[in-house]
Amino acid sequence: MKIGILQADSVLDQFQPVHGNYPGMIAGTLGQAADELQVVAEFVNYDVEHGVYPDAIEECDGYVITGSKKSVYDDEPWIEPLKAFTRELHAAEKKLVGLCFGHQLIADALGGQTLGAETGWCVGIHRSEVLHSSWFMEDDELSFYTLIVSHRDQVMLLPEGAQLLASAEQCPNSMYSIGDHIFTMQGHPEFNREYSRDLMEMRRDILGPETYRAGVASLDEPLMRDIVSRWIIRFIKGKPALV
Repeated sequence: MKIGILQADSVLDQFQPVHGNYPGMIAGTLGQAADELQVVAEFVNYDVEHGVYPDAIEECDGYVITGSKKSVYDDEPWIEPLKAFTRELHAAEKKLVGLCFGHQLIADALGGQTLGAETGWCVGIHRSEVLHSSWFMEDDELSFYTLIVSHRDQVMLLPEGAQLLASAEQCPNSMYSIGDHIFTMQGHPEFNREYSRDLMEMRRDILGPETYRAGVASLDEPLMRDIVSRWIIRFIKGKPALV
């Protein structure tokens, strides 16, 4: 199984020696999940922030759009082409996963809406309640999951045909799917506690003391990134054949 990572940002230079870059984080987390599920997974990176795309969508079995410090409504020259590619993947019903910014961009590209949320920054480990357990989640049968989040924008309006899968108190549209080919989440299964802590420390003044303290304290809570990563691998692999 070949997974294309659509890289929409890079880890800041000062953090890369310790944490690496986003494609490596995603390949590491999803690669471990693939090993657990006995799926052979190969990863290839496309730096869409600098205009690098596959020559044809058939190059990969599925694609993952990374997070980004940018907003989907920013006037950046690479954002509209990524939205156009998202619409191309959707039209072809190609497997597509969105993480944080990717979750927001897919919604925006397909007729939904992403805006800055009145709740402001959401950071640290957050819990989302599972509203609908789709076929790729059913082996775990969870009523909730926890992931690290780091965002101030949110999906305010789901795109047409979307199924809301999970909701959080501060982020009602935290996970959704479209058909059997799109699966997105506001959280970051690729983030670990150490990287989250470093981001919060860097943004301490921006977050404000209350949000910062709560975010750091949340890092002591259980983290279910391995389970959500398995959902992603099952999703990209596709529904098992009926016996």
